[in-house]
Amino acid sequence: MNRIIGERELDETPFSAEAARETFERMVLARRFDERAIALQRRGWMSSWPPYRGQEASQVGAALAMADDDWLFPTYRSNGMQVARGVPISDILLFRRGRPEFNSEHDIPTFPQAVPIATQIPHAAGAGMAMNYRGDEDAVLCYFGDGATSEGDFHEGLNFAGVFDAPVVFFCENNNWAISLPRHKQTASDSIAVKAEAYGFEGVQVDGNDPLAVRETVADALDSARKGKPVLVESLTYRQGAHTTSDDPSKYEDVEQDLPEWRKADPLDRYETWLREQGVIDDEFVEEAYDEADELLAEAVEEAEAVEDPDPHDVFDRVYADVPPRLRDQREWLDSFLEDHDVYELEH
Repeated sequence: MNRIIGERELDETPFSAEAARETFERMVLARRFDERAIALQRRGWMSSWPPYRGQEASQVGAALAMADDDWLFPTYRSNGMQVARGVPISDILLFRRGRPEFNSEHDIPTFPQAVPIATQIPHAAGAGMAMNYRGDEDAVLCYFGDGATSEGDFHEGLNFAGVFDAPVVFFCENNNWAISLPRHKQTASDSIAVKAEAYGFEGVQVDGNDPLAVRETVADALDSARKGKPVLVESLTYRQGAHTTSDDPSKYEDVEQDLPEWRKADPLDRYETWLREQGVIDDEFVEEAYDEADELLAEAVEEAEAVEDPDPHDVFDRVYADVPPRLRDQREWLDSFLEDHDVYELEH
């Protein structure tokens, strides 16, 4: 069964004014992070970035629906969700600079980002099954895009979850594009949510540009998952930017797409307008939210830049207990190359 939750008056939702304001602050931080990351990439500070502008309501709403001990299985585009969840921004930035993904010692239950499409889905199902075996009361939220539903991993993960009643919410953020391929060219299904019926559990749709609707829907889905009933949530949103900073959407995107205006509208502007109408935020609050976000981002960049460059020999360490001749030869070649080019002062 599919359902789309539209906007309501605040007193018609299960959320307080404080929760509504918190959601706005996290959305602002997510938006500013995306903007700052693109700027950093453009000046060569990091290699690439997957923009998520337009998807902040979907990601923040889902993140805030999770309990502290629930596990998030993210992908490369779920950076707004991770920030809203509390993952240090500096960790995400360092990962984009080729460093270990978990540079700091935080306690946010988060699996490493999956860059190959859909590979995290079977992992999430397996983690949920492990929770059942151990008698845990936690749940898993597995994030992926609509393109991932065309992969075999999607079928395998949802099939296992359905058969073994794994406490997993499969959160599909349908932004209408699998890189350059629109949704209608990759599946003939009426929706992504309807695919859940084949695996024996519920699939629901939600307005992905309404953060409170997403938060409510995902919270309900997580409650269901903890009772042994997985759920597939399809969050309908729109990717306003490119697939990555190396992509040119003008090569494939038709600006006159057959999408409703609510889906293409800016979710942050829309939510701010609604909150003002509800009388829970004003100009001062909005200004402070942006100022605080910019301060946090500046601190995160400083933290990332303060981390020392890795030793080039690190690529050889902790790979084999006994270093094979082939790897030893490669290390000796690297030493020679670096000495000849005066790149590093090496210690032997």
